[in-house]
Amino acid sequence: MIYIKLFLSFFQVGMFSMGGGYAAMPLIQNQVVGVHKWLDMKEFTDLITISGMTPGPIAVNSATFVGIRIAGWQGAVIATFGCILPSCLLVSLLAWVYYKYKGVSAMQSVLACLRPAVVALIAAAGISILRVVLFADAPISLHAVSWIGAGLFAAAFVVLRKWKWNPILVMSLCGVVNLCIGILIK
Repeated sequence: MIYIKLFLSFFQVGMFSMGGGYAAMPLIQNQVVGVHKWLDMKEFTDLITISGMTPGPIAVNSATFVGIRIAGWQGAVIATFGCILPSCLLVSLLAWVYYKYKGVSAMQSVLACLRPAVVALIAAAGISILRVVLFADAPISLHAVSWIGAGLFAAAFVVLRKWKWNPILVMSLCGVVNLCIGILIK
C-alpha cells in the first residue's frame, strides 16, 4: 500500500509540476507534508536544501529521498519512477508524433518557428549566468567586474571553441583554478 501511495504521489508531482524544480516545491510539500504527513515542515525544508544541492532535478531528488525515508531503497525506486514516468511518456509521445509527421511541411514550419525561440532562451540563460560571473550582485559597471571570472570565462571559451575539450573537464578546471586563486588571495 505504501508503494502505491509513493508512486501516485510522485506521479502527480511529475505530471503537474511545470516550470522547473522550484515550481514543483508546493506540489511536493502538499503531498509529503500535507496529504501523507511523511515529513514535517523542518524535514521538508531540509529535503529541499539537500535536493537543491545534489545533482539532478529537485523533484526527482525529493522523490528518491522521501522514498528511502518511507520505504527503503524499494520506495526510492518506486517514488523516483513515479516522478519521471509522466515526462518519459510525454517525450515518447512527442517523439512518435515527430517521427510520424516529420515529412509534413506544417511540422517543418512549426519547428522552424521554434528554433529562434529556443536559441533565444539558451542565450538568455547564458547571459544571465555570465552576468552573475562577471558582476555577482553588483550593478553593472567597469569597477564591479570580477576579473578572475572574466579571465576564466575567456579561457574556457577559447579552450572549448578552439581545442574542443570536454565541457565537464573545463568546468571542473575552472572551479579548481577559482578555488586556488581564492585561497591565495585570502
